[in-house]
Amino acid sequence: MTAQDLAGRRALVTGGANGIGLACVRELAARGAHVTVADLDAQETASVAAEVGGEAWTVDLSETGALEALHLDADILVNNAGLQRVAPITDYDPEQWRVMQRVMLEAPFLLIRAALPRMYERRWGRIVNVSSVHGRHASPYKAAYVAAKHGLEGLSKVAALEGASHGVTSNCVSPGYVRTPFTEKQIGDQARLHELRPDEVLDRIMLADMAIKRLIEPGEVASLVGWLVGEHASMVTGASFTMDGGWTT
Repeated sequence: MTAQDLAGRRALVTGGANGIGLACVRELAARGAHVTVADLDAQETASVAAEVGGEAWTVDLSETGALEALHLDADILVNNAGLQRVAPITDYDPEQWRVMQRVMLEAPFLLIRAALPRMYERRWGRIVNVSSVHGRHASPYKAAYVAAKHGLEGLSKVAALEGASHGVTSNCVSPGYVRTPFTEKQIGDQARLHELRPDEVLDRIMLADMAIKRLIEPGEVASLVGWLVGEHASMVTGASFTMDGGWTT
C-alpha cells in the first residue's frame, strides 16, 4: 500500500462531517481519493469538504424518495450515516422508528443501487457499510438501531454476491462504542433507563462487556475502512469485521 494508493478514485462518505465519517473522509483523502462529504449540516459539510479538497453534498438521508432516481459516479461508497434513540419498545415512537430505518437501511440500499452501475462499468468498486456490534448482537432499548444494523449486514452480503463478478466488494465494519458525539449523546438516556448516574454509564453499560476497557477511536475504525478499500482487500467481500474490544467473543 502506497501513500497515494487511492489517487484517481472517487469516494462518497455519508455522515462525513463528524465522528467515524469524518475520520474516514480524512483517511481516504490522505491516500489520494477525491471525497464527497455527505451530511445534514451544510456548514459542517462544506468545512470538511474544503479541508480535504473534496466536494460537499448537503443531504437529508431520511428523505429517501429523493434518492430513488440518483446516479452516483463513485468508486468507493462508505455508508456511515446514523442516528440513535434509546427507549423501550413500548415507548418507541413509530415515526422515529421509520426515520431510523430510512437513514440506516433504506438510504444505504438506494446509494448502493445508485453507485453499482458505474462500478460495474469500471469493473472496480468498494462498498463499506459502517454497521455496529449491534448488527450482530442485541441490547435492550435499541430496537430500531439493532433492527436497522441487522438489515444493513444482510444488504451488504447481497451486494457482495451480486457485485463479485463485476469487481465490486461489499463489507461491513462493526465497531462497539466509539469516542464520538454520537456515543456521548446516549449517556443521558442510558443513565435514565438503567437508573444510573451519567458518570456510571461508561463503565457499567458501554464498556461492561468489552475485554479492552476503553472507547474505540474514530481513526481506528477509519483505518479498517481504509484497508477494505485498498489493493490488499480485493478478495475480501461479504464479511463483517468486528472492532469491539472482545465484546462478542
